[in-house]
Amino acid sequence: MNALAPPPYRQSVPGIKLPRLSPSKLSPRSFRVCIASSLMEASRYIPSAPILLPEGPWKQILGGVTAAEGFRASGMFGGLRAKGDKPDLALLVCDVDAICAGSFTTNIVAAAPVEYCRKALEMTKTARAVLINAGQANAATGDAGYQDVIECVHSLANLLQVKPEEVLVESTGVIGQRIKKDALLKSLPRLINSLSATTEGADAAAVAITTTDLVSKSVAIEAKVGGAKVRVGGMGKGSGMIHPNMATMLGVVTTDAVVSSDVWRKMVKVSVDRSFNQITVDGDTSTNDTVIALASGLSGSVISSLDSDEGRQLQSCLDGVMQGLAKSIAWDGEGATCLIEVNVSGADSETDAAKIARAVASSSLVKAAVYGRDPNWGRIACAAGYAGIPFPPNKLRILLGDILLMEGGQPQHFDRAAASSYLRKAGEIHGTVAIHISVGNGDGSGQAWGCDLSYDYVKINAEYTT
Repeated sequence: MNALAPPPYRQSVPGIKLPRLSPSKLSPRSFRVCIASSLMEASRYIPSAPILLPEGPWKQILGGVTAAEGFRASGMFGGLRAKGDKPDLALLVCDVDAICAGSFTTNIVAAAPVEYCRKALEMTKTARAVLINAGQANAATGDAGYQDVIECVHSLANLLQVKPEEVLVESTGVIGQRIKKDALLKSLPRLINSLSATTEGADAAAVAITTTDLVSKSVAIEAKVGGAKVRVGGMGKGSGMIHPNMATMLGVVTTDAVVSSDVWRKMVKVSVDRSFNQITVDGDTSTNDTVIALASGLSGSVISSLDSDEGRQLQSCLDGVMQGLAKSIAWDGEGATCLIEVNVSGADSETDAAKIARAVASSSLVKAAVYGRDPNWGRIACAAGYAGIPFPPNKLRILLGDILLMEGGQPQHFDRAAASSYLRKAGEIHGTVAIHISVGNGDGSGQAWGCDLSYDYVKINAEYTT
């Protein structure tokens, strides 16, 4: 049986008719104002994260996932959350067939939407829509959970008049709970009618995909690629259960560049490894980690290969957007008071440097020391040493901000009070603590991001379902 076919117990999914509005009751202008007001309200439900883009040959713009040409988004409350009225359904559509790529969790207990998307991307090179729900992870829900995904996909495909395999799905929430399917299906017409190419549409979608996040994560840039203007935007969610092993917690990235499927999928993999695979909050790899990347091709800038000038330019833009989103997720770690950025240089390769950086960012002892404002550099050296990457210990150099803690493998005399003050000030403003590590004379460099480990993290997760 086709894994993407409608449920076997039903020949077709009952159609959902879009509401017909009487002109005498609601004028087209009034309808637009109503939708705009709803999106504005949803987009402001929680504040947005600080924009943490790396420096690059681009300018930051508004628009998130709708900044690139051809994309529309919406977000609304559909009654899927256990409590409250925070938006919990998001939809992104592309007006044309978009080249698609995806990266997914390596957790064996992968969620139903993850399994569905994997199979869909094996069947097609393009996609037209991404549907996202918050409230239920639909992971560890067996065949019934998978059939829920199929039914939701076919219902949305019927409404949008696209192929089912061109509808992708992401879910987040409590593991072991199936999607509140009836509430989701009932909400689809309104969700579709709310679609907008505005910043409010993108922001509403970014809010709707959050769970314990205190802020929404959305970013967009514009750059010259091959002489033409290209836009890349994205949104992500995540605050806890953050230690991805191939993707983000949930994320969607869009661009209007013209790129082939093979090139796009390779680019996305590279960028994921440089961004979402380099963040950690608590060491737990989620069942639902997914990032979907769509390219509409409406800018006219053609990317012929990874090694072309245009290919390198687009790769840099994609890296920047994904890293910006990844850093926002780490910054918003559950109970966190600051972002930790680990920069490693002198390694034999980028991969080696990245592994060392991630080991340090993942260390519970390093994270706890940062929260306690304790410049305990020994924990940093220890984590670098167990990363599994050989390096000469007498080449190890460690700085906290611009304070030198270790040089040539030897401890240095340093102002402990100043180092502690550096950590304290970063925590007071929810800023960034920078840890710089050199392990030799190689050309390899890499980064990883995490956050400090506070008492509040335990409180949040001890009572997650109660």
